[in-house]
Amino acid sequence: MNTASETSMTEQQQPKSDKLKWYVVHTYSGFENRAKKSLEEQIKQKGLEHIFGEILIPMETVEEQKNGQKRTQKRKFAPGYIFVQMEMNDVTWHLVKNTPKVTGFIGADPKNPDKLKVPPVPEKQVLA
Repeated sequence: MNTASETSMTEQQQPKSDKLKWYVVHTYSGFENRAKKSLEEQIKQKGLEHIFGEILIPMETVEEQKNGQKRTQKRKFAPGYIFVQMEMNDVTWHLVKNTPKVTGFIGADPKNPDKLKVPPVPEKQVLA
């Protein structure tokens, strides 16, 4: 079983800024593609492409055997989540948080109102 990620925006390998970090964003389960598309549209509309990188939907490639035939399918291995590469600040936090079908960031402390304390995810874990 191979793990793959579906890329967004452009097939960029180099981050635009060394301040870009990966964050896990919770979405409504089953609406990951719509949340990704809405977020991409809002980023483009507000001209914030320089502080956002890729947006990934965690996918895995699974080989199944059905009726004697081998089939390869892509499946979401983390339904309800997307990875967003961005520079965390008030503007980006609000943009992501107010995107339709997005419920919030994973790892934020509900007791601490400081939204900039959301922990980033190591790039190795995102691209694994």
